[in-house]
Amino acid sequence: MQALWRRGTSLFSTPSGSPKDSGAAEDFRTASSPDKLFTKVDPAIDGEECLHDCASCTVRYPAKFDVDQEDTLYGNVNGWSTHLLVATGKTDWVRDVADEQGSVMEAIEKGGLEPSNGQYQNLKLSASNMPVPDEYHHHDSGKQPTTVLLLPSFTIIDHVTPALAPDLIKYIVNPAPTTTTPLGAVPEPVSAPTSEDQPQQPPISDLLSQTPLRSRPCPHAAVILLCSQRTRDARCGQSAPLLRKEFERHLRPLGLYRDLDDGRPGGVGIYFISHVGGHKYLRM
Repeated sequence: MQALWRRGTSLFSTPSGSPKDSGAAEDFRTASSPDKLFTKVDPAIDGEECLHDCASCTVRYPAKFDVDQEDTLYGNVNGWSTHLLVATGKTDWVRDVADEQGSVMEAIEKGGLEPSNGQYQNLKLSASNMPVPDEYHHHDSGKQPTTVLLLPSFTIIDHVTPALAPDLIKYIVNPAPTTTTPLGAVPEPVSAPTSEDQPQQPPISDLLSQTPLRSRPCPHAAVILLCSQRTRDARCGQSAPLLRKEFERHLRPLGLYRDLDDGRPGGVGIYFISHVGGHKYLRM
């Protein structure tokens, strides 16, 4: 685990050079192997103990907790452009979160709302255990405002209702950076039209003036997402609390642990979310 923290710090640095030097989104491609993304632990550099990090773990999975550690994991989950985490205040949901009646997930999925940005033009939609605002409890089902976290832009959108789901996609998600946006790239405030038939894209500030939705930066430097959805895999309900406890054990001494109500800048937020795929292999 210590090797993970040391190697991981390099992932938070912004590449040097101008955005134009970072490469266009169409130049992005899937790495040929995990080693192209994550350097293997080298005892000569990281220390011999890094090969035995798991020996220090204080938690254990229950008996007969089956985890496939032989098959190839890398490349088994399809790519996506953006990821929406919808606050529900719960750690388990109906099997398909789009069937949560009166929810923002239902409004997006069953309303046919699809973003148009990014290489994949694909939105991953998850329910999460992020706390709902107080106003949520004072409205009828289908009208309850909640909080949404948009990744990878690390943007929090407040007071999102099912009725505002179209605005969420059009004015917040579509102009946002995606998983193929080069690091360090700064979106152009206005994109010039390429033809007479293609209108000029207005600045983001103008787009936001057309919706009551308001956004703010997520305070965390990183987030760890753990599936806790028992209705998809009973093991998730067992493993998520154990994994969170172990992550907390390592993050807290470093001053990086952030619980659900901790809005201090920086640190790592740990959220429980619904099914994301790849459960044959792991729960996060």
